[in-house]
Amino acid sequence: MMLTLFKLALSAGVISFASWLSGEKPELAGFVMALPLATLLVLPFSYMEYHDAAASVKFAQSIFIAVPLSLVFFVPFLMATKLGWSFPLLYSTGLALLIGVYFFYQWICRVL
Repeated sequence: MMLTLFKLALSAGVISFASWLSGEKPELAGFVMALPLATLLVLPFSYMEYHDAAASVKFAQSIFIAVPLSLVFFVPFLMATKLGWSFPLLYSTGLALLIGVYFFYQWICRVL
């Protein structure tokens, strides 16, 4: 129970800090969020709970495949000025692209 509370507090702290930083220094916040923060937190937590190095390696490999694919979410935002879309439309389009790329990700994981 204590480990779960610790994980919750640490994760919430990282997210809160990044959210606060985005208002103060958006470029730095973007860089911080581009770091594999979730991975840096989750990999050791997962290993501590299950003591399964092989599963942790497989987990890290799947993240390595998913990270570049997940960047598709940002494509509408990169074209925001040209498209002239509202934030909700940009965001929902990014989510739709993520859903589509998820099926491609599943296929890649099955093939590898």
